[in-house]
Amino acid sequence: MPHKFSEITQKAMRVKPWLKAATSRLPGIQPLDLSDWVWVDDAFERQMLYREHLMNNQTSKVLAMRTDVHVAVNELLEMLVSHLKTVEGYVVGSEGVMRPDRVLVPLGKWTAIETIGRLGQQDFCVLTKQGNEHVLQAAALCFPASWRLEDKIGKPMVAIHEPVDNYSGVMAKKVQNMFDLMRPEQPLWRANFLIYSDPDLFQPRREGIKRQLTGTKRWVRVERQTLRKLPQSGAIVFGIHSFVAPEDRMSAEDRAYLNLG
Repeated sequence: MPHKFSEITQKAMRVKPWLKAATSRLPGIQPLDLSDWVWVDDAFERQMLYREHLMNNQTSKVLAMRTDVHVAVNELLEMLVSHLKTVEGYVVGSEGVMRPDRVLVPLGKWTAIETIGRLGQQDFCVLTKQGNEHVLQAAALCFPASWRLEDKIGKPMVAIHEPVDNYSGVMAKKVQNMFDLMRPEQPLWRANFLIYSDPDLFQPRREGIKRQLTGTKRWVRVERQTLRKLPQSGAIVFGIHSFVAPEDRMSAEDRAYLNLG
């Protein structure tokens, strides 16, 4: 990893799921205002530089799209570009999308999933219903937190979460029921948090390999996850906005909740 990407952090943790009972317990699902789907924060430029580096140099590890999901991915791209017209800092024009860092992303230069990956800080995963379960069919996943896209693509939700603690059969059924009942006009969000001894955003980890806490310094990593159902294809879009902050940037209250000493 190039040194300039070794520690990309936000000045403030915009999401603190541990502070409220409704968001700290599993699954912690909350309603999402449609206008609040995509965020831009102070780490935008640095995260985008890293995303572009990964898509250019680790393509097979961060981008995947199965052949039978083109319709859903194109629908997501169209919806995302339309939404970005309302997000401060973005300009959508005939030549493409100008991001807040003044980088123009032309439409049509790359595949739909790669274009999605270059538009903003969020990672996006697309799941479609196959039989009785939703299957991961496509993703622009530059910032995996202890899992690998190559291990999960083409698998249903239960298999995706197989190594994850607390994702029991009961919880898996609840999540599947939620997907089945979701409406396009009512997106959802949740957040999780983990403690790391390495702040790198790109942390793919093979199934069965646990992250290790080494050294003395700790970073708090939060994923703000959004869920939307695409109105035409019915696919579920899972968005992930990653936040990282060193432990010394956390308040005394935060440190107590997170057992940081």
